[in-house]
Amino acid sequence: MNDADAATTAEHTHCLRCHRALRSARSRSLGYGAKCAAKIRHSAVDLTDYKPHQIASARELITDGAIIPLRNTIFITVSTDGTETYKSAPTGCTCPAGLKGSRCYHQLAARMLLAA
Repeated sequence: MNDADAATTAEHTHCLRCHRALRSARSRSLGYGAKCAAKIRHSAVDLTDYKPHQIASARELITDGAIIPLRNTIFITVSTDGTETYKSAPTGCTCPAGLKGSRCYHQLAARMLLAA
């Protein structure tokens, strides 16, 4: 099993945001409790610099549990096709777009998680 598979198929026992025990099967599969998931969905992040498909991809990344905190502001994220992992932060990412200096949906997902 490679890192991408481990990041997307692991069942979490504690919330990735607040570290409380997760009880429901849905929460364990997402990695976030219901309250934390709601806070993430409704986080106040400036979306003006992002395209609609990037916003949708960032939300999908969070919903799928494919973004995992590594340190305070650094996350491990999984690529769209699930074959690669990247280190992402609100200000940068190791994905091809991020390395070119463009804003990517991995960065947006990190911003959403930190704003929650």
